[in-house]
Amino acid sequence: MAKDCSFDIVSEFDKQELVNAVDQVKREIGSRFDLKGSNSDVILDTDKTITITTNDEMKLKNILDILQSKMIKRSLSIKILDPQPIENALGGNVRQVFNLKKGLTQDLAKKIVADIKNTKLKVQASIQGDRVRVSGKDKDDLQSVIKTLRENEDSYSVPLQFQNYR
Repeated sequence: MAKDCSFDIVSEFDKQELVNAVDQVKREIGSRFDLKGSNSDVILDTDKTITITTNDEMKLKNILDILQSKMIKRSLSIKILDPQPIENALGGNVRQVFNLKKGLTQDLAKKIVADIKNTKLKVQASIQGDRVRVSGKDKDDLQSVIKTLRENEDSYSVPLQFQNYR
């Protein structure tokens, strides 16, 4: 009897790379001419949120652009950023909080399972908490599922990773 092969679909990010990206943003804020003395700050709070505080919305957009470029250089998807509304802070400053998305929601997991079933391949997909496990007898079918999901990755609100391929 043939052994089943499987892999997991997850949505995670490398915490250390995110810490490094935020540190690089802080260093660049201190050295950039347009942001010097602007009382700007970027805070990473326990891998759940990133908070940007600065003088005005123009500087906020500049700092966000720097953050996104540093994330991309460190192979982090900017899809993990969930921007909240811009709010006023103390001293006439503005603040924006970005929640960090991690894990698959139930609705997104159901959509992924439906997309896998639409491929008509001989694989089974099951939702296991915040991940989707795909199993099948043929490794080529599993590779086809991965290829299909990568092609449709723009339709998902979070970046997808494929783990535990056996």
